[in-house]
Amino acid sequence: MNEATGEEWRSDDPASELPKPRSTALPLPSPSELDRRSNGPRPVDADGAGLLDDVEEFFGRFVAFPSPDALVAVVLWTAHAHSVDSAESSPRLALLSPEPGSGKTRTLEVLDLLVPAPLSSVSASPAAIFRSLKLRRRCLLFDEVDAIFGRRGKDDGAEDLRALLNAGHRKGATIPRCVGQKHTVAEFPVFAAVALAGLGDLPDTLMSRSIIIRMRRRLTSEVIEPYRRRLHEPAGVDLNVRLALWTDSIAGLIAGAWPVMPAGVTDRPADVWEPLLAIADAAGGDWPGRARAACVELVKVSESREASLGIRLLGDLRTVFGEEERLSTETILKALHAMEEAPWSNLHGSPLDPRGLAWRLSPYEIESTRVWVAGKSLRGYRRGDLWDAWERYLTSSPESPPGPPGPEGPWSERRTAAKTIRRPLGCKALRENAHGSPR
Repeated sequence: MNEATGEEWRSDDPASELPKPRSTALPLPSPSELDRRSNGPRPVDADGAGLLDDVEEFFGRFVAFPSPDALVAVVLWTAHAHSVDSAESSPRLALLSPEPGSGKTRTLEVLDLLVPAPLSSVSASPAAIFRSLKLRRRCLLFDEVDAIFGRRGKDDGAEDLRALLNAGHRKGATIPRCVGQKHTVAEFPVFAAVALAGLGDLPDTLMSRSIIIRMRRRLTSEVIEPYRRRLHEPAGVDLNVRLALWTDSIAGLIAGAWPVMPAGVTDRPADVWEPLLAIADAAGGDWPGRARAACVELVKVSESREASLGIRLLGDLRTVFGEEERLSTETILKALHAMEEAPWSNLHGSPLDPRGLAWRLSPYEIESTRVWVAGKSLRGYRRGDLWDAWERYLTSSPESPPGPPGPEGPWSERRTAAKTIRRPLGCKALRENAHGSPR
């Protein structure tokens, strides 16, 4: 029985005879094992900042990161992988690039030396990963993750991995699976530190939970050392053990930390960066400042990815409206079609029409209505109906209208009170709109 998927294994399947999954990677020596070899306990690094500096120097020898901020984030995430039990959530480390040969796999190879209990998913089955996480905490390293999210259909074997990646960022997260001949439901713990490498972007649900590093091919002027595991493993193992001892010594400090976020970093980005900033604060030195600078820059990277068509439409509508209170549908569509590099003039082979505009705005609770334009009653949209969606889904912009819309035109009295109250217009405006706006 595949404990992760509930599927029966054939009796002639050699894997069915294995009671537990086995990792092909050799386990790294534990701190106690190294203590025994060195005839005494290893001292804990008193200088956390110096330790992170050493990890940064080790990474920098083998990988040309796109920016110093990216390197800072990878170093802090590596330390977080050792202290994941002290965190409420574990951000995914997403190493993404448009083309192969950009240093993603090399970064995972170096991480394999530095993180605790690494498990590569390239050759591991979903059942092995689920079982391994049930046995003990592992750090998952996924290469070529774009292949996992590119498969669909009845023969898709990556569904369990996608569920694990989406759910396992939160402490205490479990996924139920059927186990045994009687299909008994068992809860598999899936909380783990995860690093991902792949081409293109990940699904939005995963991107929003990730620290995104946009890897790129290095220039000929960017010189790095050739990486050979058998040559560099001793230094990597030493850093691994030092990180384990140091993070264990500050576990209580990290667990109770409430790091101050940089201005403008809130909601999901704050949730993603909180564990890393807690480690930077515990390390001291220049790491708290460098970590927050990296946070600000990499949050911009995550927000700069291509928006959905719905968000793109809201942003373009905000540009079209400017300071106008109301526009006809015909005027809006002409302006949208005239936008250079916008998709609206050729959307799936035809220009956006009134029906398509209404359909794309309906998920945001925006409907067309009668508007009074140039002395005529036309079908169109009002800034007041769009303002709520602009505030909720778009970032602030100096070109956007500075505040909520004022009283509407002659057709506003036909709006119901419920329709109007969902916009934060202020008490007086709400009372006027509920009983009919003044003309």
